[in-house]
Amino acid sequence: MELELDQLRVGRFGVFCYLVTESGSRETMIVDPGADADKILARIRERDARPRWIVCTHAHPDHVGAAAVVKSETGAALVMHSKEAKALGRLTHRILVRLTGGRPAPRPDLLVRDGDRLEIGSCEAWVLHTPGHSAGGICLLAEGNLFSGDTLFVGSVGRTDLPGCSRAELSASLREKVLSLPGDTRIWPGHDYGSHPTRLLAEERRENPFLRQILAAQGEEKG
Repeated sequence: MELELDQLRVGRFGVFCYLVTESGSRETMIVDPGADADKILARIRERDARPRWIVCTHAHPDHVGAAAVVKSETGAALVMHSKEAKALGRLTHRILVRLTGGRPAPRPDLLVRDGDRLEIGSCEAWVLHTPGHSAGGICLLAEGNLFSGDTLFVGSVGRTDLPGCSRAELSASLREKVLSLPGDTRIWPGHDYGSHPTRLLAEERRENPFLRQILAAQGEEKG
């Protein structure tokens, strides 16, 4: 069976929410329901999808604001890395979610770590722990598609000037987890900060200045 992908821009911060649906079973993984729950739920109905997982690549308010409503309406399990989950209960986080127009997310049903896999019908999504933009940030690799959250954008990378960020960790995540993937891996980012909503990893290696810098440093180390 194949995966059907829907890319939805939601909320005032232009987050990309994804519906990843296995064509046979109609089982679906929802990635980063940051806002606009009605829009997400409408697409689920249009697709005749059966949500099994709601995965937040990290806990920043713009990526979790619609998780509570989508979970309540679909019964799907909320998934997050353990290092992100503890942020959900903090008062400051809950206030920020409200200020960005969302509802605080409930406690996750499943905490994942690097190397875990989520079944979507007959397909699988592999969890890659990619800290840097946030301590428990993850990417999801499914059938040659990388849902990269705020780790990697088209033409850019996640910012590292916020609390809990680390430029060194982000560089290591990109070098060890992302750049090692095949060049025909398609990148589906958490925001649209470039002129393309998606691009192949081979193109990012050539054109993304941040990845080029990491690759150049690797070359110097080997030389």
